[in-house]
Amino acid sequence: MARRVVVALLGPVAWTPPGIDPTRWRTSLAEDVVDLLATLNEVETAVAVTPGDRWLADAVVWPGTAVLEVPAPTVNAVFATLAGPADAASPGDAGRAGEAAPLVDAASPAGTGPATEAASAVGAGRTGYDQAAVVVADAPDVPGLTLGKLLRPLSSRPVAVAPVEGNGLGLLGVAARLPVPNWLPAVDLNTTGPAEVRAAAPRPGDVAVTAGWRRLRGPADLAALDPAFEGWEATRSLLSGHPS
Repeated sequence: MARRVVVALLGPVAWTPPGIDPTRWRTSLAEDVVDLLATLNEVETAVAVTPGDRWLADAVVWPGTAVLEVPAPTVNAVFATLAGPADAASPGDAGRAGEAAPLVDAASPAGTGPATEAASAVGAGRTGYDQAAVVVADAPDVPGLTLGKLLRPLSSRPVAVAPVEGNGLGLLGVAARLPVPNWLPAVDLNTTGPAEVRAAAPRPGDVAVTAGWRRLRGPADLAALDPAFEGWEATRSLLSGHPS
């Protein structure tokens, strides 16, 4: 069976509701996504943060959850961190829960730079995954089934992407077989769309587009939250005294 990991990328959030402290908002969103990941079956879970945001990971992770420190809050940096030493074209490093990983330069997108000393750094870190998905941390009510669907196409496709529901820019998440294919472009979860990833592939069919979900990036997204929907407890609690 393939060894799979789902990583919540705890990057900056684009918007905070008026009257709510931005740090508390960001922490609540991250807590809900991490709690959701803990319910997933047949996958390992992790969070990824830059060294400056290690405090956020420490505030929300469950005991034993892997914490990956990445040099930039990007999909490509996470994939490079997860790549094993066999991926000579994808520099990266890895970390473990409670342990800061050594950092290497991941300014180049995964699959575009020389390994140099990165291979030994990866070899000493958390390796051995066959498949990985990187998901955003501003979708606190995303169903676990939606994240499961992001990994499912990797049995026959090298890459899968989940769009943002509606007309929002960006992606909910990206999944790939490891090592990632050399053609995978630099992916910005806030601006890159499925069409851009497909355009970079040798064949459009190499990229599966799976079910999408909303991200909380504005008043309209906040209004779409369903109080009857299970989950998003931390975000719900924070919002209880701050109606949208």
